Amino acid sequence: MAHSRRGVAALIVLLALAGAGAYFWLVPRRPIADLHRIAGQNVLLITIDTLRADALSCYGGPAQTPNLDRLARDGVRFDFAHAQAVLTLPSHTSILTGEYPFQHGVRDNTGFRLKAGTPTLATILKSHGLATGAFVSGFPLNARFGLDAGFDVYNDDFGETRGPADFLMASRTAGETLPPAIDWLKAQHGEWFEWIHLFDPHAPYQPPPPFDREYAAHPYYGEVAYVDAALGPLFDLLRQQSRPTLVIVTGDHGESLGDHGEATHGLFAYESTLRVPLIVAEIVPGEHEPSRGEVDEIGIRHVDLLPTVLDALGFTGPSGLPGRSFLAASERRSGAAPRDSYFEAMAPMLNRGWAPLEGVIVGHDKYIDLPEPELYNLGADPHEAHNLIDDAADAETRRTLTARLAEFHADLPGDRRTEDPDVVARLQSLGYVSGSAPRKARYTADDDPKRLIVLDQMLHQAVDLYERHQPQQAIAVYQQIVDKRPMSLAYQQLAFVQWETGDVDGAMATLKHAIQHGLTDAATQVQLATYLSESGQPGAALPMLESVARTSPDDVEGLNALGITYARLGRTKDAMASFERVLTIDPIDGMAVENLGSVYLSENRLTDAGEAFSRAVTMNPGSSRAHAGLGVVQLKTGHTADAVASWKQAVALDRTNYDALYNLAAELVREGNVPEARPYVEQFVKTAPPALYEPDLQAFSRWLSVH
Repeated sequence: MAHSRRGVAALIVLLALAGAGAYFWLVPRRPIADLHRIAGQNVLLITIDTLRADALSCYGGPAQTPNLDRLARDGVRFDFAHAQAVLTLPSHTSILTGEYPFQHGVRDNTGFRLKAGTPTLATILKSHGLATGAFVSGFPLNARFGLDAGFDVYNDDFGETRGPADFLMASRTAGETLPPAIDWLKAQHGEWFEWIHLFDPHAPYQPPPPFDREYAAHPYYGEVAYVDAALGPLFDLLRQQSRPTLVIVTGDHGESLGDHGEATHGLFAYESTLRVPLIVAEIVPGEHEPSRGEVDEIGIRHVDLLPTVLDALGFTGPSGLPGRSFLAASERRSGAAPRDSYFEAMAPMLNRGWAPLEGVIVGHDKYIDLPEPELYNLGADPHEAHNLIDDAADAETRRTLTARLAEFHADLPGDRRTEDPDVVARLQSLGYVSGSAPRKARYTADDDPKRLIVLDQMLHQAVDLYERHQPQQAIAVYQQIVDKRPMSLAYQQLAFVQWETGDVDGAMATLKHAIQHGLTDAATQVQLATYLSESGQPGAALPMLESVARTSPDDVEGLNALGITYARLGRTKDAMASFERVLTIDPIDGMAVENLGSVYLSENRLTDAGEAFSRAVTMNPGSSRAHAGLGVVQLKTGHTADAVASWKQAVALDRTNYDALYNLAAELVREGNVPEARPYVEQFVKTAPPALYEPDLQAFSRWLSVH
């Protein structure tokens, strides 16, 4: 299909080679690192999660990255590029929409979804006839958050995560993401836009061999080197394509690695997490002339990427966007108007009740607006060691940047919609120990994240202890946290660990204590109500959940919990209505489909139940609960072998799915298959919480004593 494009700068001639069956693009020889408007070129956006600007070897970093270094030699490497947010979902939303977070409305990794109908790079390019494919590697970019709009293919298969102990289930490696991305690229015969997101440098840092040995002292850089090696075949393939490809590589944000006391990212917005690498190059088939590349220190922002891509293809974008193209050399060199950059970190306010952080960069001056504000000259102090906020010599700079920040008119986040328990668990497993904190009318110095960083360090310590199977030590740390500063997320995490270790009464007492301290957010109430319902007290849970449903009608976590409670009370019609309500809000909410299956199963509607669980498995092949429910249907319909296979799959996906584990062990015992049954029986006896499974534990213990 032919498409009209404006501003094509290069003359392109197509020649059919006899017998070759292919077309080659003839492009005039270019000046070093020049970027063109080329009609018909493909576009590849690669975002590498948690990538510090100073990690790559072409930036002088310790990770050896020859493939990205070569790309930089063939294009432009930007030395002063910045993200607009320091978390994955808000940052990627800015990249794809060209808007600041306060404009597109996605302010954190959970609780927000991009508004339907918002123009994105994918929707715009698809409207111009390009094929569009996305291959993402980390759960914060799951399709349910809205970034899948405009993509023909949105590949986000991560499996299932139930909590911090299942850390690695919430993401996949570059080696798992790139093969389907390359296969999709090979299948394209026309123009295409592909977005590839690689998650590997995110904590925990566990590079594969040989990078684990080569970077044993600094595994974060081993992850970066591994990603570079994995990208090599993709870049080689692009050099064999029949048309040029505009390639953009950037990080969504950086990683603190202990800078300013922050272990990872999300709290502060210092350069270690805000400044990102940015490499832009055109890979032109047949060009093998050695290049020196261009290094540019102009201040580039993530919001500039969408206008630049559209400019490169000769398209116009939505009006009113804050960014502008840097395709023209004049935009990248001295004399161009400065690009003031807004940035924010809202997770501390949303999750912990700490002060919100926002700021602005003007030239090389940086202002961070907090109860204890900060001002830095990044040219003279790139590590932000000297706060100039009280220096008389910098008073005018402070006034200028404060006024510039006010001109953005950036509103603080409003009410958020809490995600379903699966979302919360997955993000917790990635280290985003999230909760829901009420917004304060005024934040003081006591709310400044700088003063509270020790609590963040303790939260990371508690999660680490739980991951290393030391729950009692984790509980002790959480109790210290809530004693120092009551926070919903700390209470929720403490209750979660208590519940997982079988202390049902302790978990509920913790959440009741939080509510007594005024922490009455929906997430805390829903968690308490869920525990009440699951421990045989659905009547006590119901008023709390109905109240949440009235005040937060789009809270899918609350609606799922309400539906389960209705089902336990025998109110199946109300239960099904609640789950259907969830699916009107989020059509791909697999938990709601699984819950519908459970209701059908309770009514012995086996055909409907089987269809629901099969649908849930299709929606999320990594869902342990879906496989477990399907196994029950298969057993009841006489397909015992299939049931055993489904339960084995469920247990393999989630070792804490004790219902599936019990069913599997019990069926193998019933069949008299002692050798195969014994490991599952032993696993159940060893791990299932006694508070919920005491009679079953006793029965299996007696069986083990004679087998």
